[in-house]
Amino acid sequence: MEKRYLQLNDLTCYKSAFAFSNEVWDLVIKWDYFTKDTIGKQFVNAADSISANIAEGFGRYHKKDKIKFYYYSLGSVKECADWCNKAKIRNLIAEDIYVKVNEVL
Repeated sequence: MEKRYLQLNDLTCYKSAFAFSNEVWDLVIKWDYFTKDTIGKQFVNAADSISANIAEGFGRYHKKDKIKFYYYSLGSVKECADWCNKAKIRNLIAEDIYVKVNEVL
């Protein structure tokens, strides 16, 4: 029997975060220039950093390093929740999309 090591794509949290960042991208790309330049860029960056920090933490050898990046990822989740709330209040996303995004967060 061949020994199989855990891979990044085996992590459900990574796959979910990666899919979420693409959903945010698809949402923001349709906004006008001003909205993309203000809220959009920060929302996308926060969403992208969730999976990026999971990946970076996964690649670290020492436990404390891993944990540090997983905490960064959690901070990005909270930041995305904030941007989603602002987008809803400013009528940039519909109620159904808001509910869907918040289910993931």
